[in-house]
Amino acid sequence: ERAPKEKPNQPALRQARQGPTNEAQMAAAAALARLEQKQPRARGPTSQESIRNQVRKELRAEATVSGSTEAPGTNTVPEAKEEGSAHLVVPGVCFTCPLTGATLRKDQRDAHIKEAILSHFSTDPVAASIMKIHTFNRDRDRVKLGVDTIAKYLDNICLHPEEEKYRKIKLQNRVFQERINCLEGTHEFFEAIGFQKALLPVPDQDGPEEFYVLTEAALAQPQSLQRHKEQLLVAEPVRATLARQRRVFQPSPMASQFDLPGDFFNLTAEEIKREQRLRSEAVERLSVLRTKAMREREEQRETRKYTYTLLRVRLPDGCLLQGTFYARERVAALYAFVREALQSDWLPFDLLASGGQRLSEEESLAFNECGLVPSALLTFSWDAAVLEDIRAAGAELDSSILKPELLAAIERL
Repeated sequence: ERAPKEKPNQPALRQARQGPTNEAQMAAAAALARLEQKQPRARGPTSQESIRNQVRKELRAEATVSGSTEAPGTNTVPEAKEEGSAHLVVPGVCFTCPLTGATLRKDQRDAHIKEAILSHFSTDPVAASIMKIHTFNRDRDRVKLGVDTIAKYLDNICLHPEEEKYRKIKLQNRVFQERINCLEGTHEFFEAIGFQKALLPVPDQDGPEEFYVLTEAALAQPQSLQRHKEQLLVAEPVRATLARQRRVFQPSPMASQFDLPGDFFNLTAEEIKREQRLRSEAVERLSVLRTKAMREREEQRETRKYTYTLLRVRLPDGCLLQGTFYARERVAALYAFVREALQSDWLPFDLLASGGQRLSEEESLAFNECGLVPSALLTFSWDAAVLEDIRAAGAELDSSILKPELLAAIERL
């Protein structure tokens, strides 16, 4: 920068003064720049609109410096894309309703089953009421106590049909209230098998009380009462079964790559509590010298946190057979799943895990105990004795061993 010009009215002594050096000029320029930068910040924005304008200016300056291609005035963070989310090998964990055959998501199971049971009352009220008792009530101990009490009522009627007192059940009775009235579906069951409500006088009481009274028509058929009692005792809760979601893929080098949805990793409240407890125990284990057996037990316990597993079986022709299983299911379930897909389902075969380890169908090992969670690729192999017999007969097995209807629906992985 040029030195400041001398003013004409300054004294003559000032004219002899030398101009600032280059270092001084550079320092002055830097100080001036700092002052200019501090000046607008000292004032600060006075409204929301001015704040937005100031933010836009700063973002525009940052974009210019970094060469960003984003439009000025935006402050967006790019969303993280889920790897492989466009094509999941399985859409999620699904279930099948045993009453309607509908395929349901995990969050649809309970509501759909309850609706199916209620709609069943119009066709078979006895069976519907039994399903309601066992399904709508979650406390299995309370259900068993109530069911046993109802069975005792019916046994007394069948054993003493001439005794009128056994054909009447007082609704305000303490046992009835504590064991039966608290369960959903019990009133529907009594009415379905032939009981009717009636107000009857009670000795030593002023007013009548409500009773269940067995009709004469129902009393004349004791075998029906006995059959209904047996149905009530042996019934189980209606639960949706896990849908295998069987799929067949063409040979692919990506056979061992699994892109699983979140359903395979979601934990329930009980599982989350268990994980917290295990983590607190892990702190103590850090200071303890562990043996090999201890480490193996911990590895097995780590695999038990998965509820489901997705398994693929590579067939001799390279095709892949895929299905969804519970992690606690036994290896025999996988053998049955593969056998259902084979043309020659009577021929023995083996399933090999990674490393060539043979999984025995007779062993009662679960998938999580074998390390086949949350996904695994296995290899199909014909039994060695079968291959020898076929070769001795001069025959050969077809390379394609799946049923034709499955091959017609083959997909690309």
